[in-house]
Amino acid sequence: MKIAIGSDHAGFRYKEKIKELLQSLGHDVTDFGTHSEELVDYPLFIRPVAEAVARGEFERGAVLGGSGNGEAITANRVKGVRCALCWNVESARLGRQHNNANVISIGERMVSLATAFEIVRVWLDTSFAGGRHQHRIDLIDSP
Repeated sequence: MKIAIGSDHAGFRYKEKIKELLQSLGHDVTDFGTHSEELVDYPLFIRPVAEAVARGEFERGAVLGGSGNGEAITANRVKGVRCALCWNVESARLGRQHNNANVISIGERMVSLATAFEIVRVWLDTSFAGGRHQHRIDLIDSP
C-alpha cells in the first residue's frame, strides 16, 4: 500500500517509528516532514499529506502531532479525506469499519508508542463495512 505520512515537531518521534513499522510491513511510505523536533506550524506538513491522499496518489495517510487534534482538523478540511483521530485500538477499528477513514491522526502525547503501533496495525488491517455506513459517507461527501 502507498502511504503518506507527516507530522509536526510534537509528533516527529512517533512519525519516524511508525514510518519504520510501515516499511517493515512492506508498505511504500512517503514522508512529507517535518524532519526534526524543531518548532513548526503543523498545517504546512499535514495539508500536503491530506491533499495527496485526496488526489489518489496515496491509498492512505497518517498524521501525527502532540494531541492529534489539530492534525485531524487540518486533514479533514480537505475534500475526500476522512481522518480519524485515534486514541485507542477501538477508535481505529471503528474509524475504518464505519467511516472508511483514509487518514489516521495520532497524538504522541496521548498514547504510548506500543498503543500507537497497535492503532496503526488495526487501521491497516480493518476493512470498511459498507452497507448502511456507505450512505453516511455519501452524505459527508455531498456538497
